[in-house]
Amino acid sequence: MRLAYDLGIRIYYLLILLVSPFNEKAKLWIKGRKGLLHRIAEEVDPASSLIWFHCSSLGEFEQGRPVIEKIRDQSPDKKILLTFYSPSGYEIRKNYEGADHVFYLPLDTRKNVKRFLDLLSIEQAYFVKYEFWYHFVAGLHDRNIPLYLISGIFRKSQVFFSWYGGWYRRILKKFDHLFVQQKTSLELLKSIGIKHSTVSGDTRFDRVYDISRKINDDERFLSFCGDSKIIVAGSTWPPDEEILLHYINESRHSCKWIIAPHEIHESEIEKLAKKIKHKTQRFTKLNVDELRETRVLIIDSIGLLSSLYQYAHITYIGGGFGKGIHNTLEAATFGNPVIFGPNYSRFQEAIDLADRKAAFPISGYEEFKSAMDGFLDDPNMLKTSGHSAETYVKSMVGASSMIVDYTLKSKD
Repeated sequence: MRLAYDLGIRIYYLLILLVSPFNEKAKLWIKGRKGLLHRIAEEVDPASSLIWFHCSSLGEFEQGRPVIEKIRDQSPDKKILLTFYSPSGYEIRKNYEGADHVFYLPLDTRKNVKRFLDLLSIEQAYFVKYEFWYHFVAGLHDRNIPLYLISGIFRKSQVFFSWYGGWYRRILKKFDHLFVQQKTSLELLKSIGIKHSTVSGDTRFDRVYDISRKINDDERFLSFCGDSKIIVAGSTWPPDEEILLHYINESRHSCKWIIAPHEIHESEIEKLAKKIKHKTQRFTKLNVDELRETRVLIIDSIGLLSSLYQYAHITYIGGGFGKGIHNTLEAATFGNPVIFGPNYSRFQEAIDLADRKAAFPISGYEEFKSAMDGFLDDPNMLKTSGHSAETYVKSMVGASSMIVDYTLKSKD
């Protein structure tokens, strides 16, 4: 099985190399790994003791971040190494101030892993959610370096639980402890003899709750909002925008909108702006003197969305008409009811919010219109749903403290 795994890793590398001239993300993936181990050797003091966090991409980083910052608070002398598998994580967070060193993850080959671990003095390692790289896991285990999985999720359909999954199950056994989000994950692990696991919850709750407590007002957005009801639509895609624009252009309600598309390519932003019948501005081309009469503000830059939900009365989360919805918790923590498309079943927090009438799944325009009109016509419904969302987030805070208390105590 290991031979098949190693072959698969190399074939995957070659495929990315082949498409890299035509795909920007693939190009960054290849470029970021050229001379990577040499750069690590030059930049990191081999005698410096490190706590290593590895995240696949940006979403996983947001789950690891509360644990990183909790360790920083409790042990400020510790050096943090942060690695990413994907360019969408690395390129956005390569200058993250909470880490001392940020790199791509080298390709998971036995040779790469040996050199990586030889170059570094790793004290502990934390992998986030779905990261199960065989050679890295085995290498850490063989050197008696504690390895923890945080915010893990397991499903019966995963290879670990199949009749042919014995080799993959051995990977899980090499972790020192697995912190999972749900009891169902814990029970699945127990069913295959994995007992070194704990339900800690999802660390993202800690992150979004912290964000909501540290937000500062921006006079530009306050001027835009005025006394109007504000709807913030985050991480939207064209199918989401089609529904939103129909309502914006036809609704009898004079609320204001902040739309933050997931992709911010110039041509797509221009196309979106032209479809809106009301006065619209782009954030990067803002005329502050015209903010009060502006009805729609399009956010065409990265890094603002999580703080924008503080201005909302109602929120819409994109992605539900595609592969799956984006982050609902960033909106819910501010006490906002959340609306999203039908593809949300893989996200426990979305299911929980919907069960509590704090979130409202829709399958098309008519359901969206019904939900929006309900909120805008009934202040009590809006208040009740928002309160339910905020209460839910608060009730789930605490995973990071549980993890850090366990791992730092185990180290001592």
